[in-house]
Amino acid sequence: MTEPTTLTLGRAVNSGLRRAMEEDPKVLLMGEDIGSLGGVYRVTEGLKKDFGAHRVLDTPLGEAGIVGTAVGLALRGYRPVCEIQFDGFTFPAFNQITTQLAKMHNRTAGDVSVPVTIRIPYGGLIGSVEHHSESPEAYFAHTAGLRILTPSSPQDAYWMTQQAIACEDPVIVLEPKRRYWLKGEVDTGRPGTDPFSAQVLRPGEDATVVAWGPLVPVALAAAEAAAEDGRSVEVIDLRSLSPVDFDTLEDSVRRTGRMVIAHEAPTFGGLGGEIAARLTERAFYALEAPVLRVGAFHLPYPVAAVEDQYVPDLDRILEALDRSFAY
Repeated sequence: MTEPTTLTLGRAVNSGLRRAMEEDPKVLLMGEDIGSLGGVYRVTEGLKKDFGAHRVLDTPLGEAGIVGTAVGLALRGYRPVCEIQFDGFTFPAFNQITTQLAKMHNRTAGDVSVPVTIRIPYGGLIGSVEHHSESPEAYFAHTAGLRILTPSSPQDAYWMTQQAIACEDPVIVLEPKRRYWLKGEVDTGRPGTDPFSAQVLRPGEDATVVAWGPLVPVALAAAEAAAEDGRSVEVIDLRSLSPVDFDTLEDSVRRTGRMVIAHEAPTFGGLGGEIAARLTERAFYALEAPVLRVGAFHLPYPVAAVEDQYVPDLDRILEALDRSFAY
């Protein structure tokens, strides 16, 4: 039995990639500057040295070509893992992802699988420029045929990376870039839980807060602050954005009667709206208040000087909880 080790979230992704490559020679990595440089965030650092340039490929600056090539490699039996350097750079490959990668399995009546993993650092509060701080999950959650995971802890990052690569379906892994330096214990000997299930991180009785990726630590902090006012708040890490584990969410809201959904993406058209509507349908008579949403504003991502006013924070989650309790 191995002892848990402390890793940052970024290093946990690196370790997960390494283990997947060790166990399956058909796993290869593709992306801009991921080889010699180790990626912008150094997440793939050291992998080219250990596995060679034929398995850790520095690609040209062209996301459509990266994903298009990965589709072809998957059809030939490989398991390519693409890194999109920044979230806002995903859109040049949008056609390849949504009309080719997502539909190939269905188009062939199940005869062909395309086990492609697409890693996307996403989210804001890194003080960066335009196109470097997007939260594009709703675009892809709307597309049938794609699975979407987002870790919020090093433990999940380590195992989710491997589980995504092993999946026969295409998987997008949204990595919360402002949490790459978050430290936590990783048990490399204990297989991770089902990556497509939500996880109750903090039990509670009075309200439920649902969050994912970069906002999970903020949701936990909000629950801690609410406890000082005598309110017991349950916190759920959604983990899988497609499919969504509605059973766990429904079970929670039936017990607490109140739910707040928090995400970095804009509230308008965001995934929180689908979750709120579905939970209202499934648990209407258990609700003591409407399911409320906390998200960014319906504006292009702003300049770094004011991004902290755009991205939801502790106070905005607490304000939503106060509104919920006011009903």
